[in-house]
Amino acid sequence: MSSSIRKVKTSDLELKDRLVAIQRVTKVTKGGRTFSFSAIVVVGDENGIVGYGLGKAKEVTTAISKGIDDAKKNLVKVPVYKGTIPHEQSAKFSGARVFIKPASHGTGVKAGGAMRAVLESAGVTDVLAKSKGSSNPHNLVKATMVALLELRDAYTIAQHRNISMDKVFNG
Repeated sequence: MSSSIRKVKTSDLELKDRLVAIQRVTKVTKGGRTFSFSAIVVVGDENGIVGYGLGKAKEVTTAISKGIDDAKKNLVKVPVYKGTIPHEQSAKFSGARVFIKPASHGTGVKAGGAMRAVLESAGVTDVLAKSKGSSNPHNLVKATMVALLELRDAYTIAQHRNISMDKVFNG
């Protein structure tokens, strides 16, 4: 990743959580099968702050609450400009490839399940998104987060180049 990861403190935030996927996993032992659950959860304030977490436990509710706690520890700030993203971005994580593109006001979030949860939690209201390759929700969530972290707004670019905001656009 070229941009630095922007960590966020959890105090004073109204975070909403979304369950992306839950799976029953089995461990086979000498005494038989042991069932447990793994849940991937996305949390965000719908205003540019988003994070994801994975929880594993013997019961569904415990797995979800562990996922929420993990997600709150991994919050990052992403640039959202007028309800959309600043520019097109593609990213890859393992076998999942994602492509996100800004859209005009009123378009809505045109994205699949796992990507939709991440984008809506981040506060993106208008975006076109496409997932290619693997449809594994864990990898899709991680690829979407990689794409969002690689986004840069005009202010960040101006700071990085040590120039004024006018020169970013007219430069």
